[in-house]
Amino acid sequence: MVSSAYRFGVEEEYFLSDAESRGAVRKIAPRFIEAAQAAFPEELQREMLQSQIEVATPVCESMTQARHCLHRLRSGLAALAREHSMLLLASGTHPSAVWVRQRATEAKRYDGIMRDLQMLGSRNQLCGLHVHVEVPDEDQRISIMVRMLPYLPLLLALSTSSPFWQGRRTGLMGYRLCAYAELPRTGLPELFTDAADYRTYVDTMVASGAMRDSSFIWWAIRPSHQHPTLELRVADSCTRLDDTLAITALYRCLVRHLARNPGLNADLTAASRALAGENIWRAQRYGLHGGFVCEKRRAMLPVGQVLDELLEVLDEDAAVLGCGLDLAHCRTIIAGGTSADMQLAIFEEARAGSGGQSAGLVAVTDWIAAQTRVDDDGLVPKGANLLRGAA
Repeated sequence: MVSSAYRFGVEEEYFLSDAESRGAVRKIAPRFIEAAQAAFPEELQREMLQSQIEVATPVCESMTQARHCLHRLRSGLAALAREHSMLLLASGTHPSAVWVRQRATEAKRYDGIMRDLQMLGSRNQLCGLHVHVEVPDEDQRISIMVRMLPYLPLLLALSTSSPFWQGRRTGLMGYRLCAYAELPRTGLPELFTDAADYRTYVDTMVASGAMRDSSFIWWAIRPSHQHPTLELRVADSCTRLDDTLAITALYRCLVRHLARNPGLNADLTAASRALAGENIWRAQRYGLHGGFVCEKRRAMLPVGQVLDELLEVLDEDAAVLGCGLDLAHCRTIIAGGTSADMQLAIFEEARAGSGGQSAGLVAVTDWIAAQTRVDDDGLVPKGANLLRGAA
């Protein structure tokens, strides 16, 4: 029997692009927002910049539930966007958007953030994938957050979808975190010893006026301010729905595995954290095509090998949580590439024609829009029919 423990929720951030120019919209038409909020009153949220929106699933107990919800949100919002001459894009960065042209969303919270961040707020033209997994005990949440650090680079590498910035190739597979690092309280969390240690940090920051509450902490992984969950934030917004669900499944299985094995990664040191930071950089720079520094072996291991060894360890967790099919898609990503790989291949092919760089960026934008807008095939995990046939 599949367990409904480790309930979870998924948040995806999307860009809205002008259907004619392919650039990010400067101001969302009120009619679109009204229609979208009427269609998805519980799931849709505005983002800090006008060119972005966010969706959040309800609390899910199964991967099938999450798939159906995200399929409905993506297809419905893409259709509404098209009716208002826009394209919906799931990607860590927009291929051609220029940050100086963007406008902030008018809202009390965002007004305060923009006053605090100044130019950095306008440059935050970035979209991520956030996955919440329920961990009711606070001490356990903090313990798992710290012990999850060595796995964050792999979760980032599998999600990379941000090879472009301001209309230029960056040379990186995942540029999003580079720009995000300009903001305070980002990057990897510290090696907190327990929940009391974490609360000391939060309470001191709030009492001093440095931040209003813990929702102003934007680490790659953090305890949620509102829910008894541990929130993954390291991943780029995934262009393909199957990739989103694969990373969700991998993270959910990791949370369960660490919860059931409290001694695993309990001995992390400052060196361990520094090596996780190095591997985050390697995931940004090379995506799936580099390797990760392994502390125990003192060697560089290929990303595919790191994934294969981890999936073997997580086999029982995947079976109990019903994540097997979605987790298996991680190997498909390794074999076929991430969104960043596809974007770069499409860009080079189109650029080689007569259109040059502009044509390349248009082709990339159109591909992202087509992949974001899922059809009915997206309701079935890739490979499911083959597995059923083999059974």
